[in-house]
Amino acid sequence: MRTAGVLDAVRGLGLHDHVCWPYDDPADFRRRAVEFLADGLALGQRAWYVADSDDEVMRGHLDELPGAAEALERGALQLHPIGETYRSGQVVTPADQVAAYAAATDQALADGYTGLRVAAEATPMVRTEASLEAFCRYEHQVDRYMAGRPFAAMCAYDRHELSEEAIGNLACMHPASGPDAPPFRLYATSASEVALAGELDLDSRERFPAALRRAGLRPVGGELVLDARELDFIDHRALFALAGEGLRTGSEVVLRTALSSAARLVELLGVPGVRVEAA
Repeated sequence: MRTAGVLDAVRGLGLHDHVCWPYDDPADFRRRAVEFLADGLALGQRAWYVADSDDEVMRGHLDELPGAAEALERGALQLHPIGETYRSGQVVTPADQVAAYAAATDQALADGYTGLRVAAEATPMVRTEASLEAFCRYEHQVDRYMAGRPFAAMCAYDRHELSEEAIGNLACMHPASGPDAPPFRLYATSASEVALAGELDLDSRERFPAALRRAGLRPVGGELVLDARELDFIDHRALFALAGEGLRTGSEVVLRTALSSAARLVELLGVPGVRVEAA
């Protein structure tokens, strides 16, 4: 079971969890990274710390991590400057980056670990419009991978460098996020299934269609199924955005939700290609 929702801490997460952590204070990010990586080591995962610094500075960031020196010595904990992990300053190729982490996860398993866990300060990867767009698409693709493999990640973004709009676009592609999360989340529940949670209202009128486009959802058997059991509200704009996604993929959109209002809106407005199933 993956952790989803708004979090006030990153402790206690499992082998498949994926959390977005925007921060104002770099010291806060480093504290969260220590907590997140310590839990991974306790679970038997190999832990990576990824940041825009050299090894010496990164070692200092992890001073509070219990057993850090010993974990570094035996390779359980590894330091990865961001330029070696994501080709800093360049637009990420989502499929290639997922493949790179998949290979690292497989190597961790082959080395006797229970999987891979990464705490990454990814702000340098999203400073331009093109790089942000590509990284949003990557966040969903890697989330699909994580849902089925023992890879967990904390993706941190600096609020002093990025706009709230940019951070919201990234955060909504994660199952879990820190405080001040966007009102909705679109994330993977398995390698082939997705969930929709939170509230889709006027504030989501632009971000939600963009998130659907970036996710590149794939129909199965002519249906595009979304697990919306954690959806609290959906308006007509979001329903028509789903209809557009069905048209794009040549499929019927199936929204599985307990919201009776969703079924009423579909019927009243004649939203094409969308079927609501009671969850």
